[in-house]
Amino acid sequence: MHRNNLLELLNNYYPTNIDEQESKEKIIAFVQQYTNCFERTLDIGHITASSWLVSQDNTKALLTHHKKLNMWIQLGGHCDGESDTLAVALKEAQEESGIEQIKPMQLSIFDLGVHLIPEYKKEKAHYHYDIRFLLQAADEKIIISDESHDLLWIEKNIQVLPSLQPSVMRMFNKWILI
Repeated sequence: MHRNNLLELLNNYYPTNIDEQESKEKIIAFVQQYTNCFERTLDIGHITASSWLVSQDNTKALLTHHKKLNMWIQLGGHCDGESDTLAVALKEAQEESGIEQIKPMQLSIFDLGVHLIPEYKKEKAHYHYDIRFLLQAADEKIIISDESHDLLWIEKNIQVLPSLQPSVMRMFNKWILI
């Protein structure tokens, strides 16, 4: 079963708070219920993969100002049928940052989130069941993709965090302890 790897990652992940625990439970139930959970065509929701992308020296993290959502968030995107969420997170980080050399800092999950994506053009509102990984980038020039208004390296200083999204703040707080 192509979902087993993700279920194993989820079962080995220990959430840091009640919100993440609820997300973990929702994601497991969703993956167990829908064999096509990695497909964007599942219009009620789908598995996505993203990253908390840090600099080579781990002093900065890269965020994107997402065009469609109009907010600062981590890099990531749709699995489009791929069940290897770490591979998807790596690919999306490369595509959205322009940085070619990116590697995982750990193979386990870094964070989880379930969030409602609002209706957009012909796409109805749906959920993203997001699996997040801690990735590290080589020192390369960043290139803003078509999906972003901007990219921003932030330092380990909460005052420069451009987002008040709870899950972004949670990832930031996990990162500053590393």
